[in-house]
Amino acid sequence: MNAPTDVPQDAVVNAFTVDVEDYFQVSALAPYIPRTRWEAIPCRVERNTDRILELLDVHGARATFFTLGWVAERHPQLVQRIVAGGHELASHGYAHLRASDQTRQEFLDDIVRAKQVLEQIGGVAVSGYRAPSFSIGAGNLWALDCLREAGYRYSSSIYPVRHDHYGMPDAPRFRYQSRDGLLELPVTTVRVGARNWPAGGGGWFRLLPYGISSWCISRVNRIDRQPAIFYFHPWEIDPQQPRVGGLDPKTRFRHYVNLGRMEGRVERLLREFRWGRMDQVFSTGAGT
Repeated sequence: MNAPTDVPQDAVVNAFTVDVEDYFQVSALAPYIPRTRWEAIPCRVERNTDRILELLDVHGARATFFTLGWVAERHPQLVQRIVAGGHELASHGYAHLRASDQTRQEFLDDIVRAKQVLEQIGGVAVSGYRAPSFSIGAGNLWALDCLREAGYRYSSSIYPVRHDHYGMPDAPRFRYQSRDGLLELPVTTVRVGARNWPAGGGGWFRLLPYGISSWCISRVNRIDRQPAIFYFHPWEIDPQQPRVGGLDPKTRFRHYVNLGRMEGRVERLLREFRWGRMDQVFSTGAGT
């Protein structure tokens, strides 16, 4: 077999995705912030997501916003601005519960509720889903059947990496059909040696030098000849967010590292690569 021919980087449209949740809803902070406190904590997600919408508009980019139903109910105008901006509205579940922590019926109820809330507020069909903390893996693949039953067309929930909180390292690295009528679109990884390494955003994007992420995305575009999928959260561009006390050192480092540099890095990413919505980049049939 001949080696793949390099594809010009500027010919590839990658998928830019945002997991719309507030800082106090992060799974790693769950032991420190009870859900019973959520209603009493001032939300920052709307202002941060609006800033992301501004950045995308400046650079002429479109994105997919995997949005919590909980957030949508409290900030309906934000959801409507996402749709009005030409972006894809997708589901992050309703209550930011890890799929692996729920029964099959609990999970189905959550994803159905989220889809209904988002569609009612946004006025568009919702076809994509991303599990909180990429919490679909080898131990709960029944969740894919639930997604199909609930009417989703694609998922971006199985991360083919080794991680202490999630991951299915033997899963395919690129788009595949996980069930009849359901696509899985994994967040981007690069293959180095015998291991997949995260290359699609999140904490790694904040932790490592920008050039590493740029190199990884370019490699996926040119060598793998695939679009990359990048993700991050609105709270990651908010260095002024309240600090949560009592965190263990690992959680504190992962959550707060380089928050002050994140917005500049996102802007650089938007300048360097072409970006679009998941449903359009991957032709999921989910609409335009």
